[in-house]
Amino acid sequence: MHAWESIQKVLDYIEDNLAQSHSPEEFSRVAALSPFYFQRLFTRLVKRPVNDYVKMRRLARACETLDDKGRRILDIALEYGFHSHEHFTKTFKSAFGITPEEYRNSPVRLNHIMKPDLLLGYTMIDENMPLITDSIVLEISRKTINVPERYIGFSAPVSISQQTPLGDTTGIDVPGLLWDKFHKQKEGIKGLVPNGIEFAASSFGENEDGTFTYFVGASAIPGTTVYNDLVTWELPAAEYIVCSFEAESYEELITSALDKSMNYLFRIWLPKHNLSTQPFSAEKYISVNPQMCKMELWVIPVPDTDQKK
Repeated sequence: MHAWESIQKVLDYIEDNLAQSHSPEEFSRVAALSPFYFQRLFTRLVKRPVNDYVKMRRLARACETLDDKGRRILDIALEYGFHSHEHFTKTFKSAFGITPEEYRNSPVRLNHIMKPDLLLGYTMIDENMPLITDSIVLEISRKTINVPERYIGFSAPVSISQQTPLGDTTGIDVPGLLWDKFHKQKEGIKGLVPNGIEFAASSFGENEDGTFTYFVGASAIPGTTVYNDLVTWELPAAEYIVCSFEAESYEELITSALDKSMNYLFRIWLPKHNLSTQPFSAEKYISVNPQMCKMELWVIPVPDTDQKK
């Protein structure tokens, strides 16, 4: 068994037993590793210590349960391993900047720590060859756009440090809030292509305050002008590396599947091919229905000269 497979066993075990208290020694037995080696390997592969990972996964699951207003916050806290209401509130606010009560009374999208799929870090797929994991189907290909594509929507700055997998912390999910805003106003936006593709883009390098610009919108009819706080975004004509992936539900598509696919594309596939990208990435929502939830990540590749040295 490879070392990463031992840690994946622990990740699966944690997910199935989040409500229970565990010690590093127990996790090391599941992994069949010494406690010292297990903790070092876990932190290396998961990018955070095991106790911190368990805490953040408990918070993610607790957030889902907080939507049920028929349940007491104390009961939810105890169910997910927090020993008191005060402990849960302090941990929740430290992670997301708001209390559980504030979240329940005024729900907002939160940026959670997702369960990683370590298989993706050790599998190199060829172009046009699908990879099937336990939760997504992923494929890398090349596509060319001959005529720039134009989109209409909204944009906002997003903190890099609070946007996994780009950063290491959690917080309010600003991209999610932008999508909520767009979907609420979409029917009244003039100039959108009927049933056109929904689209998002992240632009880096423009801001010097530790943020990137995130845009959400949909295909625009040529010649349409924008109004109010709407903005346009143009996908330039170029050859692209396209990472397409499917998930079982829309919620899975825009959270765990997107997180895993971005990690794979930017941290595994592109570096292994000595490629970097122009300072933006685009997201196309190809199909979102009960039969198929599919999305594509589009980037313009450039040779990574630093890796070749």
